[in-house]
Amino acid sequence: MSPERDVDTQVAVGDVVLPTPVMAAAGCFGTGAELLGTVDVARLGAVVTKSMSEQAWPGNPPPRLVPGDGGTMLNAVGLQNPGVTPWVERELPRLLEAGARVVASIWGRSPEDFAGAAAALAATAVPGRDGTGLVAVEVNLSCPNVEAAGDVFAHDAGRVDDVVRRVVAELGDLPAWAKLSPNVPSALPAARAARDAGAAAIVLVNTVIGMSIDIEAARPALANGTGGLSGPPIRPVAVRHIYDVHAAMPDVPVVGVGGVTCAAHAVELMMAGASAVQMGTAHLADPHAGIRCARDLRKWAARHGVTRLADLTGAAHGRAGRQERT
Repeated sequence: MSPERDVDTQVAVGDVVLPTPVMAAAGCFGTGAELLGTVDVARLGAVVTKSMSEQAWPGNPPPRLVPGDGGTMLNAVGLQNPGVTPWVERELPRLLEAGARVVASIWGRSPEDFAGAAAALAATAVPGRDGTGLVAVEVNLSCPNVEAAGDVFAHDAGRVDDVVRRVVAELGDLPAWAKLSPNVPSALPAARAARDAGAAAIVLVNTVIGMSIDIEAARPALANGTGGLSGPPIRPVAVRHIYDVHAAMPDVPVVGVGGVTCAAHAVELMMAGASAVQMGTAHLADPHAGIRCARDLRKWAARHGVTRLADLTGAAHGRAGRQERT
């Protein structure tokens, strides 16, 4: 038998068990069902949907995407989505039929909006069977907060606490994963607040705030002005935040995201402390990137004598780890 077959690829994010640590990140598969027929979503750990609000939202005006150097992308899509209930009625059944494990991402412009989206999801979504179906809810705390003059919720530990508590109260048995921002000196205050409010896992990180100038028109390339930078160059930022949070809170599951394009990148985020990883921008270039990464991750483990992928989590911390940042 091939040594690869002896590698246990199963990982757990809290109570959520995944057959592989590689997931599709929010947005890269749209609301989840856009690439059915092209990608076998059952071969991924999970598919994370585009962030959805309680009501449909049109997003920002175009232009909303700017490709960059080195596989980067700057986006200001503005969280366009059909609304939770239409998604549950039209998209979720197709994902369940395809054997996907689904993580529904939600967002809001106020704590009440987040609670409304969570309540609509809990009231209408029907989990699948045999380990598939709706397995968790990702709470996108890195969206604009109109109640705080353009801030994002993840930059304020008090608002993180408020939102996560409201969402957890609405979700019942569905675990909430709090997605935090990299655009802070330390993610620890927000991570602690999310944990204390009942989040089952922390997702690190969202995109890095950036801007591009159209030098022919002499104006910002995005209609929104600024946008979120994704792609390989932000991976060191993700690694640092994941490492710090795992060092300070080793019992809290972390899902790593940011700049993962191959198995070696996934290993790096897991060694920093992630229990599982998400791939975003890489899927826009190749819809099969996640499946290839999951396959190559198994090969990497076999070559390095790793029999359980779960054992990679936190491996870079050694015995003492690193002192917690203050």
